[in-house]
Amino acid sequence: MIDWIVVALLVLGTFFVALGAVGLLRLPDVYSRMHAVTKATTLGMGGLLGASAIFFLSHGHYVWGELLTLWLVFLTNPVGGHMIAKSAYLIGVPMADVSILDEFGESGSLADSDHDTD
Repeated sequence: MIDWIVVALLVLGTFFVALGAVGLLRLPDVYSRMHAVTKATTLGMGGLLGASAIFFLSHGHYVWGELLTLWLVFLTNPVGGHMIAKSAYLIGVPMADVSILDEFGESGSLADSDHDTD
């Protein structure tokens, strides 16, 4: 039974990592690519590390490395993707023609949208 769970998590993780790679190649601009890669690889790594943790735990090994890596990936991957997209916006990388909403551009500056105006 454990083997089937491990296989399912490996297939799911591999699917999401491959989906992120396809998104990186096919999407039109840096913002869409960053979104696809960040979401898909975070879920993919979750599946792969979860499979590794379950497999080694079932064989009596400690899985602190997998858990720490999973925690770090879930913490740093979305933040890193956000920072890359924000940097691209600040240096003026244009959005794709098919993009319909620029939330930062509506306020006139990025600085206005970063602060609460209570």
